[in-house]
Amino acid sequence: MSIARRIASAASPFYSLEFFPPKEEKDHPAFFAAVEQLRALRPLFVSVTYGAGGSTQNATLALAEKLREMSLETMAHLTCVGADRAKIAAFLRELRAAGVENVLALRGDPPHGQVVDWDKAPFRHAVDLARFVREQEPLMGLAVAGYPAAHPESATFSADREHICEKIRAGADCVITQLFFDVREYEDFVRHVRAQGITVPIIPGVLPIQSLESVRRILSLCGANIPGKFYLELEAAHERGGADAVKEAGIAFAVRQIRRLLDFGAPGIHLYTLNKASTCLRIVEEAR
Repeated sequence: MSIARRIASAASPFYSLEFFPPKEEKDHPAFFAAVEQLRALRPLFVSVTYGAGGSTQNATLALAEKLREMSLETMAHLTCVGADRAKIAAFLRELRAAGVENVLALRGDPPHGQVVDWDKAPFRHAVDLARFVREQEPLMGLAVAGYPAAHPESATFSADREHICEKIRAGADCVITQLFFDVREYEDFVRHVRAQGITVPIIPGVLPIQSLESVRRILSLCGANIPGKFYLELEAAHERGGADAVKEAGIAFAVRQIRRLLDFGAPGIHLYTLNKASTCLRIVEEAR
């Protein structure tokens, strides 16, 4: 069933979860133990990341199939950077054969050290991939990414807002946002999309902060903003109690963020789990 249809029939705000494939075979037992713990949240769906340049495509397929076997509605991430149409079409067929009925269409980033000639690429933007997925698999659930703080490569906020509307009109029935820390950005993002007459669900993505180092790395990669007051709070926590205190501050912030998002009317919350069960379980419990 498409994620959009599941959202439409959901009785109350929901949680969904993002996982990434373990890099090593030896990490699989711990990963599936975390998945089992997080089943307590009764996620509406789970998503599986794809890796730069499709570097984890086989792992994504295998993991998505395994999660389906665990009776979890699964969405596979799908990136088009460095891929041709035949490769994408084949992967879509493999997903369908595995019972995976939803994809998140992304442009993606090139593998480290590689340069892509976008003018010659079969897919230049995520909207090209979204159109291709809809042509190849008209019945498949199709989500696209939204950027409350604007994509780092967008020239302006206005241009970025137009891009998300274009992706939705290409056939997407659901939006999952990139992580953000200022709820006002999500609120403005939703208001703009709704003003264009678009009504698809827009699910906010929430990332629990684990450490100062991780938040600095994430901010440098995705272009998200962090409120100055919160960043100072994290620094003060680090000075006071190190990494554990930063993690506590991050949990408290995520709880406040989720409460405000649900008060605004977000249909649910997409948690970037980092494959860590205890943190996510605690956040959901405290956000109630």
